Amino acid sequence: MKKVVDIFTQLGVRLATFGADEVSKRAVEQAQHENGWFTPDDMKYSVEAIREEMLGAGKLQKWLSRYDTSRSRHADVAIIMAGNIPLVGFYDLLCVIAAGHKARVKPSNKDRVLISYIIGLLREIEPEIPVFDYDRQHVDAVIATGSDNANRYFKAEYAGIPSLLRGDRHSVAVLSGHETTEQIEGLKSDIFRYSGLGCRNVSLIFVPRGYDFRLPEAEVSTKYLNNYLQNRAVLTMTGHPFEDHGSCVSVESDEFPTALSQINIVRYDNIGEVEEWLHRHDDELQCVVSETINHSRRVDFGRAQHPGLDDCPDDRDVMEFLLGL
Repeated sequence: MKKVVDIFTQLGVRLATFGADEVSKRAVEQAQHENGWFTPDDMKYSVEAIREEMLGAGKLQKWLSRYDTSRSRHADVAIIMAGNIPLVGFYDLLCVIAAGHKARVKPSNKDRVLISYIIGLLREIEPEIPVFDYDRQHVDAVIATGSDNANRYFKAEYAGIPSLLRGDRHSVAVLSGHETTEQIEGLKSDIFRYSGLGCRNVSLIFVPRGYDFRLPEAEVSTKYLNNYLQNRAVLTMTGHPFEDHGSCVSVESDEFPTALSQINIVRYDNIGEVEEWLHRHDDELQCVVSETINHSRRVDFGRAQHPGLDDCPDDRDVMEFLLGL
């Protein structure tokens, strides 16, 4: 089989025309037909982010140089993928192949088309690539991503084998009050990209007390707009205080919102309060968007949806898990 770096570098080259060539256009159309939350713009954005952050030869070589893949025992690893945003399961697939294992893939019905399209390209590049369908056959380990309810099922279903299980996570932004126009525009992407459905989408924002912060209005999908209008109506009818930002509402609360189109705002007096809150809620956090605070999963404004090879989901190193099987 070709080297992993060569396979995925070639994948990046082939994805350069995603959404422009006829085959990928059909994939985009079919994916949107099967999941109305997936817009063509979001699908193209996701592919380009993967190309930029994960598929360059230099980045792949540097990333893999940190691991001793020679100790892999070539296990069968089931990957049960989520489908909340386009290609959210790609990183796990890359890791399993890079670690020298066989990937047994079960895509979400919500993201079946795009994952199948990527696997098809990988098989064209390397017919012997060890990627297979997963249908509850015996496996040596599992990586499964879903809601907290799904996570409880995964724990019971795969109790007897090594497992890396992921449930609900959320992302926050911490503002100083001195952000530039460009940074606020970046924050808009961190909030609204993928209709706010990703665990890396910001849904709670810390702002200094006295700072007159306004969320930027954004173009949103029809499904998100309907969700916003419904949520706004409910808040109005129940008399719950909120601010209307034209494409979402904001509510002052230090809890993560349950409504998709709602952003919660926390006003702080000193940064120590924020640090203490982040520490208490660390196991609920995916990333922290800020230039104000130090955090192990801090990212710059506008980069929440650009995870790199070293940005391990849930702050757990997938490659270390796989190489320890």
